Amino acid sequence: MTEAQAGDYRILHEAALRDYLAGLPDIAARLGNEPVSWSITEVGDGNLNLVFIVKGDRGGIAVKQALPYVRLVGESWPLPLSRAHYEFLALSKQAELAPGLVPAVLHHNDGLALTVMELLEPHIIMRKGLVAGTRYPRFVDDITTFMARTLFFTSDLALSTAEKKEAIAAFAGNHALCKITEDLIFTDPYRIAEQNRWTAPYLDALAADLRDDMELHVAISRLKLKFMASPEALLHGDLHTGSIMVTESETRVIDPEFAFYGPMGFDLGAVLANLLMAYFASSGHERVPGERREFEGWVLETVEQVWNEFARKFLDLWRTKAGGDAYPVSLFSGEQGAARLEIERQAYMQRLFTDTVGFTAAKTIRRIFGLAHNIDFELIEDPKQRAISEARAVRLARAMMVETGTYRTIADVTGAARKLRDWMPELSN
Repeated sequence: MTEAQAGDYRILHEAALRDYLAGLPDIAARLGNEPVSWSITEVGDGNLNLVFIVKGDRGGIAVKQALPYVRLVGESWPLPLSRAHYEFLALSKQAELAPGLVPAVLHHNDGLALTVMELLEPHIIMRKGLVAGTRYPRFVDDITTFMARTLFFTSDLALSTAEKKEAIAAFAGNHALCKITEDLIFTDPYRIAEQNRWTAPYLDALAADLRDDMELHVAISRLKLKFMASPEALLHGDLHTGSIMVTESETRVIDPEFAFYGPMGFDLGAVLANLLMAYFASSGHERVPGERREFEGWVLETVEQVWNEFARKFLDLWRTKAGGDAYPVSLFSGEQGAARLEIERQAYMQRLFTDTVGFTAAKTIRRIFGLAHNIDFELIEDPKQRAISEARAVRLARAMMVETGTYRTIADVTGAARKLRDWMPELSN
């Protein structure tokens, strides 16, 4: 249910949240016993919001409330509360298109910018599992189903022009979150920016190189333009391994508050970039040299399977579920038309792969030189070893962004990553 009441926003800390939830009969019944006995713990470790775990004797829930500023920075960086509305819209659409792969929404209040969701237990944030060297056998099938279905069914391949334009309009107001992406991913890492940081002093020279690399500046600017001007499908908008909760048998995608209509390759690139960063960071978490080689092999195998399975599922949907105004069936009738359309489908996927390669690179560089970093690297205790792992990732990312056309298949990407696994960069002192 949705309640929108202008002017009723207030930050709900423990006592106020308890009272609010007690006034929701379905939620109170789900928790059980008396509200005074509910345990309420604030667990938000992200950059933007408050997140509470609430438990009673019958069960638990997760509560997410947007703050009117960027939590990572503070009140000096205000941010619209409307992002909670767009997150609710995105979760609702994703639940429709990819059932069972997002948390169930139990209650939403627009005025409070608050959403109550099912509590995911014993799921953990996937990134934490990867740092520990854990493998997730369900991940490939689940994440590729999620991406193939959410991207295909919100694209012109599945929607009429009117449906697509109305859908774009529904998310167009989420421009403040898009602006964060435009600055933090596509602009700030390549210039002097107050929020930038990196593993100093070891990466000082590499940071300076990024600021002087005009070929890289052109490449990232092209990607930024595509991000701003290509509303291909409804994106999650922040689909990294910190926005995926997993067990060995289940996968749930969370936190789509950056959702908007943009280029499909951005979501795909986000997933692949975070897997590749987990790969490059892995050696820094070893206690004994070489002990994580099998895990690293699994990560690169997962990278390949994510693209290959996504492409297979997406193409299958196009062949069997196409109903949009793009590529009208009437233009491709008969055996000759069907054959020509299949050639075009393959060309479409190759263009999408090229976009994905570029966005993978952009997401990697941003996490090493921008504002918010990954624990994959950050939890490497030795800063020099951390810098070595990061430099390897950046070397691959720069090549993928500037020489995108040389990566024709996903095996080209994993092969290049494998070659850099033991490469020793020259670091600043």
